[in-house]
Amino acid sequence: MMSNSDLLEITGNELVHILRTPRDQYTSDGCVVLDCRPFLDFSFTSICESRNVNWNSMLRRRSKSSVVALEWLIPDKALLARLRAGKLSPVVVVDERSRCLSEVKPESVAQMLLSALQNEVQAQVCFLQGGFEGFSEAFPELCHCSASSQLSLMEPEPTVTGRSTPAYDQDGPVELLPFLFLGSAVHSSRREMLKAAGITAVLNVSSTCPNLYEGEFQYLRLTVEDTLAADIRACFNTAIAFIDSVKQSGGRVLVHCQAGISRSATICLAYLMHTQRVRLNEAFDFVKQRRNVISPNLAFMGQLLQFETDILCQG
Repeated sequence: MMSNSDLLEITGNELVHILRTPRDQYTSDGCVVLDCRPFLDFSFTSICESRNVNWNSMLRRRSKSSVVALEWLIPDKALLARLRAGKLSPVVVVDERSRCLSEVKPESVAQMLLSALQNEVQAQVCFLQGGFEGFSEAFPELCHCSASSQLSLMEPEPTVTGRSTPAYDQDGPVELLPFLFLGSAVHSSRREMLKAAGITAVLNVSSTCPNLYEGEFQYLRLTVEDTLAADIRACFNTAIAFIDSVKQSGGRVLVHCQAGISRSATICLAYLMHTQRVRLNEAFDFVKQRRNVISPNLAFMGQLLQFETDILCQG
């Protein structure tokens, strides 16, 4: 267990030095940067290879004390295990813009994280002065901005006399995470577009859309109808496991249904809620910003709300 004296405040220049230090010069597996900003802000732009920390008040209400466990803040179980095993050091905590530790509010996510790290992790814990705002202004080349919400069209739009292409089939699939894309059946039919995006797997959430390129891409079909009677929640665990397996293999997966509006959007929302441990409204806003045609049917939204309760109450 560490004491407050073990907390170091570092400057942006010092973080640059840490980030550029070759991994073989660490006594650990290397450093990790933990970003305490909201998920939507982090997803838009972040320090390269940093990881997001999330906090949900629902978990806090279940606690009988003010102590916050590290597992409540870090949804990635593999990362959590490596931190607790002392395999990552230094651990650099980043908030929005605090110039020093004395400016960090006691109720902030950053302070909760610093306290949890001190209680549970044997590693050098550092706090970045000036936060992400200061670092990104000084070192924009070390920060990542999310890709354009839509890929450039890699194939010409099919033209039919007197008929326009529906909005949900226009442009290309959208990148939600570096390994996760959302689109329509038309997008899944464009081989060159898929290859240009680096997609290696396709999750087909329909009963009628064909898997056109068996042998070229890895496929999983989840047979779901877009009706109020459909139980799409029964597919969540299978879908999440498939997406995670593609991620772990270094691949990228396109999730689609017919239009990329209801069924496939629901699966992507469930994945974000489960892995990022965010609420439905936050996940919905995140996906809507990238693919504004999404609109899960009323029954699917109800099932997502039930799913939210389950995952956010897991202590």
